[in-house]
Amino acid sequence: MSHTVTTTGTTSPVITALRQVVADSYALLGQTHLCHWNVRGPSFFSLHDAFEEQYTELFGAIDEIAERIRALGSLAPGGLKNLAEMAGMEEIGEDASPREMVEHLVKANEALVADLRKARDLAADGDDSQTEDMMIARIQVHEKTIWMLSSFLEG
Repeated sequence: MSHTVTTTGTTSPVITALRQVVADSYALLGQTHLCHWNVRGPSFFSLHDAFEEQYTELFGAIDEIAERIRALGSLAPGGLKNLAEMAGMEEIGEDASPREMVEHLVKANEALVADLRKARDLAADGDDSQTEDMMIARIQVHEKTIWMLSSFLEG
């Protein structure tokens, strides 16, 4: 289990939740990138491009969330081992089918949305409208991703 570290030696539920969002987002980025690299079959081009768009967007978002943690006076989490342990996300196999990849990424995005909602609610309770707004925007991005990926599964 990772400890929440701040420069003042105190912890905050909002910071703890944001650190979890960073870890989960980074894990999702890694899983999406893996799918981008290894997708194959008739849906290769559409999924390859969609996965690239998703992981590229995630990379910038993670940076913004980590910088918000810093602005709140804490340290952002890092290190692949630490982030993976914090996220605890099940990893998909390199040889997964396109359908398995999409199903996996739907579940991973849904788990991230749950953590984003928790961070949003804690920010609202703490009267931190900037963090609350950031989490609302992230929820919207991931809900759209879930819709798009789920639509692929309907075919």
